[in-house]
Amino acid sequence: MQDRVEIKKVQLLSDDWGILKKTTFALRAADGHWGEQTRETYDRGNGATLLLYNRRRRTVVLTRQFRLPAYVNGHDGFLVETAAGLLDGAAPEQRIRAEAQEETGYQVGAVSALWDVFMSPGSVTERLHFFVAEYEADDRVGAGGGLAEEGEDLEVLELGIDEAVAMIGTGIVDGKTIMLLQHAQLHLFAPRSMMILIAGPYRSGTGDDPERIARNVHAMEACVLPLYRAGHLPVLGEWLALPTVRLAGSLRAGDAVFDEVFHPQALRLLARCDAVLRIAGQSQGADLMVHEAQKMGKQVFERVDQIPPA
Repeated sequence: MQDRVEIKKVQLLSDDWGILKKTTFALRAADGHWGEQTRETYDRGNGATLLLYNRRRRTVVLTRQFRLPAYVNGHDGFLVETAAGLLDGAAPEQRIRAEAQEETGYQVGAVSALWDVFMSPGSVTERLHFFVAEYEADDRVGAGGGLAEEGEDLEVLELGIDEAVAMIGTGIVDGKTIMLLQHAQLHLFAPRSMMILIAGPYRSGTGDDPERIARNVHAMEACVLPLYRAGHLPVLGEWLALPTVRLAGSLRAGDAVFDEVFHPQALRLLARCDAVLRIAGQSQGADLMVHEAQKMGKQVFERVDQIPPA
């Protein structure tokens, strides 16, 4: 790939906290044509970040600190983040141990390296090294909060992993932190027991024939025992909606009273569930459950074997 790039000119624009350069270069396209471009690059050095997690208590340690660049781009500036810092010439593992203790107060034991990535390759040269490490309460040897002489004033946060993941995109908008939380959710913490709404055809394709409706219900209930044995709490909207429909005075499926209760009751149940299992078969009602679940940020599965055991 080196034979496709030719540096023409490098101009130093700033050398303060980081180094800002303006570079003119030629880039050979796939068709062999050379084109000249000019770009600015900001070099602040490479860095490392680490997520502290407690598997038994299902918690993680994060910090909250003020970030001016976020502030000037419309945010309040106070970002929830994993511990992180520049390498300053040290090895990534060595530096992140010290940085984590400075920021969180926890003395870090064994760390696991995950990957190193470019976080903003369009303009920033930094390569960020990612780590995770387990912690216990008695590993906290100081208050944390960062170094006052460097202008740091961090708040240390201990959050449940489920709470932290739920904050992604709202309370947590820092890229490195989101990556580490999602890794932790997928690979470090066993999935918790979920209440799962099983959604599928009920009246669809039956002509309101009771035997066909019963077969549809049976198809949904066939998923109940496997989910229960996997440690979850499976529910059908029909289990709650149909008794309520009857008590409300409905005389037949699809009458005004039925429509007033059936799907609204299922939607109320959905709000309490963690996920939806959408079994096969055409159904506007089941599709509605999926649509609303996705709007709420809940997981949607199409097969029982997609759902990890608790």
